[in-house]
Amino acid sequence: MPTTIRPTDAVPRGLLTVRISAMPADTNANGDIFGGWVMARMDQAGGIAGVERAQGRVVTIAVEAMTFIRPVRVGDVLEVYTEVFHVGRTSMKIHVEAWAQRFRTVNREKVTEATFAFVAIDEDGRPRPVPPAAD
Repeated sequence: MPTTIRPTDAVPRGLLTVRISAMPADTNANGDIFGGWVMARMDQAGGIAGVERAQGRVVTIAVEAMTFIRPVRVGDVLEVYTEVFHVGRTSMKIHVEAWAQRFRTVNREKVTEATFAFVAIDEDGRPRPVPPAAD
């Protein structure tokens, strides 16, 4: 499933996985939050979803196209949503969306989205099978 950026989405897709305030130390020279900071929070959220699904360690192996459609500003609350949508033998694809709840409001806007690929690994760092889904 390729990532298609849909800036007009009214509601996030997936489960709320990470929520964090954007702080002045996270800004670039323009005063907006670094895209890399947003991407790191998305990777963190994808990792949380991956660990839960794989019931153990996972590593990020790829990120499909990511386009930043709106800036995150100081004081905004970044909300990151995840949805595991494909599980292979040792890998998973997780849809990750980042939304900004604007400072001192209830307004939310989609910032970006991407597909992150993770591989389940054992204690020696080698790929291991992802267990069947628990019902």
